[in-house]
Amino acid sequence: MVSSSRSEINHTSTPGQQLRRRALRHWGLMIGSALLGLIVLIALFAPFIAPHDPYAQDLTLRYLRVAFMGGTWEHPLGTDHLGRDYLSRLLYGARISLTIGLVAALISGTIGTILGVTAGYFGGRVDTVVMFIITVRLSMPVVLVALAVVALFGGSLTVVVLVLGFLLWDQFAVVMRTSTQQIRSQDYVTSARALGCSTTRIIMTEIMPNVFNNMIVVITLEMAHAIILEAALSFLGLGVQPPLPSWGLMIAEGKDMLFFEPFLITIPGLALFILIFAINMLGDGVRDVTAPENRN
Repeated sequence: MVSSSRSEINHTSTPGQQLRRRALRHWGLMIGSALLGLIVLIALFAPFIAPHDPYAQDLTLRYLRVAFMGGTWEHPLGTDHLGRDYLSRLLYGARISLTIGLVAALISGTIGTILGVTAGYFGGRVDTVVMFIITVRLSMPVVLVALAVVALFGGSLTVVVLVLGFLLWDQFAVVMRTSTQQIRSQDYVTSARALGCSTTRIIMTEIMPNVFNNMIVVITLEMAHAIILEAALSFLGLGVQPPLPSWGLMIAEGKDMLFFEPFLITIPGLALFILIFAINMLGDGVRDVTAPENRN
């Protein structure tokens, strides 16, 4: 009787409850969410938890070491070549990385989703034109194009975000196109057409809710991609410009002291690793939890 009642409860649970249970059982999703949530909180409350002004320079305090390696606890992670507190710059750097990753992913997601859903739903010549555009985009190396554009217009936070946003939409377009092609032939889409629903209504109420999970997964992957590309551009001196505390820029500024003060590279490098790891774990978890085979 007890087992039958339990099976009845499980059978009558709502899809939202089933999704919540799958999410809580997925350790990768939980770890990724916790790490990313912690980094987001650090970025939001950086002005309140940073011990010093990240832009304040004091040349008499240049290259202070990490506190447990002979430094001072007034600067727990030491200072850089201009005497700026490294912990404060690290905390504020989370804002730069998250802003670039999120905004670039939203821009590229909007472009790619519009193109992909349009091509997948209408097919025919529309699909041919969109596939040609995607092919042209895939033939362009992202890093080289980004370097050329940033070198032409100058490196700044706005330029870097826009360049990455307009270069990383191809994955969204490919995934949304394939997902839409699979969904447009479903019975509920055919029924909506038979009832006389407009194309816009069908796309917004029947197509988009069913491709949303795929979009979320791609957003997490492209967000991580944008953060890595920004760090690479900043390392080459063509990304976020000083004195903004970008993690890529912090690595570039510390490379000359690699053999003498390795913490200048290790600390921001580790921060980048943790952020990318958290985003990828979150994306993998969302994919696993929302997969069709796991919905029953």
